[in-house]
Amino acid sequence: MKFKLIFATVKTNKTDPIVDAAKAAGATGATIISGRGTGMREAKTFFGLTLEDQTDIVMFLLEEHLVKTVLKAIGEAGEFKKPGTGIALVLPVEHVIGMESQIEKFKDEIRDKYL
Repeated sequence: MKFKLIFATVKTNKTDPIVDAAKAAGATGATIISGRGTGMREAKTFFGLTLEDQTDIVMFLLEEHLVKTVLKAIGEAGEFKKPGTGIALVLPVEHVIGMESQIEKFKDEIRDKYL
């Protein structure tokens, strides 16, 4: 089986909607890391203090055939067409360990569906 990683950076108010959309599209889970970053626009300042929006980094490890569907779902749920809402990219995954139970689940689902 081939896997890919969807890596999305989103504003914290978009995290739950994109995770829910990804699960509805076939993802089995996500890893969420809190962060902060800079973009094309300067951070806002208030009395000399810089105010930065918190950002979540959301990662989805998926079987290759699910990637386009999940990517489209998170793009819509995260409103990525609007400026400053987030970005997502897909990275190839060379090797995976720790997914044995997931792989068995997928095999069972395929067996049940086609047999």
